[in-house]
Amino acid sequence: MRKLLFAVALLLGIFFLIGRLAEVHTVTNTLKQGEARFILLAIGGQVLWYLNAGLNLKLVYRALGLEERLPRLALLALSANFFGVVVPSGGMSGLTVYIAEARQQGYSTSRATVAGVVYMFFEYAGFLAVLALGLVVLVRRHHLTTVEIIASTLMALLAVGLGVLLYLGTYSGPLLARVLTAFARGINKLLWPLFHRPYLSEERAYIFGMDAGEGLRTLRQQPHAVFLPALLGVTSKLLQVMILWLVFLAFHVPYSLGTIVGGYAVAMLFMIISPTPSGIGIVEGILAVALNSLNVQLGAAAVITVAFRGITLWLPLLLGPLALRWLGRLPLEAAQPLNGTKL
Repeated sequence: MRKLLFAVALLLGIFFLIGRLAEVHTVTNTLKQGEARFILLAIGGQVLWYLNAGLNLKLVYRALGLEERLPRLALLALSANFFGVVVPSGGMSGLTVYIAEARQQGYSTSRATVAGVVYMFFEYAGFLAVLALGLVVLVRRHHLTTVEIIASTLMALLAVGLGVLLYLGTYSGPLLARVLTAFARGINKLLWPLFHRPYLSEERAYIFGMDAGEGLRTLRQQPHAVFLPALLGVTSKLLQVMILWLVFLAFHVPYSLGTIVGGYAVAMLFMIISPTPSGIGIVEGILAVALNSLNVQLGAAAVITVAFRGITLWLPLLLGPLALRWLGRLPLEAAQPLNGTKL
């Protein structure tokens, strides 16, 4: 399964990168214009971001009764990011990496999936905290538009909906199972005219809900276990804000804290709700325009946008296939539940 996953991801990644070779070339040329020390620091910030993601996943895994090493989880986060871009599926295709890892290591795929979803929830929650600050900046500078209000509302609804499902699972696996089954049934009815067959398995949705509920109940028994992951969710966004700040320094562009926070908040908001993978083609335009509206010259805003996306999107995307390969070569851990029994 792992070899098939790697082969498919690598093939899709090659086609994806070939189709956008011009953008990668532009990113390379733009980065060469910057001051090297700040660019290197920004790249270091991106490395810290993945270490932060690995630590967050490790804490979530442990809270759900699973154990993995930090370096492996950091590579999983990098691989999931790559797979989520080249195989876009509403941001959920990256969970395939956690499922494949669970199958290889021999523990519950449902709990591994739940760990990925819980991690995503904390990432969304952390972003909402930064988004609130960004919206304050836009309001104070009279740049908040209807589009941004609608996008922020959709983002909040997404986070709340995910949080409600997780909350249900902590109290009742059967209730979560019934809700997911009803959701699968509704999706099947909606898509029946297109596929003329069930698109989602209601039986699998029920089984997943029951298994996920068992894992989520461990979080209810140790509520303190979510405090640090929640904090790391905020930290991950602050690291990306820091990367954007370092890019400003690299190209000697005047800035204010409000400009950086506001621009980042708008860009990441549209990255999450964008119909394109990781907001490719949309975030680039949105961030440049947002920075320009916050008193950054359009030419400088374009350079900063390309450099920021080069460090936070294209560089990890290029390293994604290598991370998948390294995962296959790393010594396998006896990744057992903490109680020592198979799930």
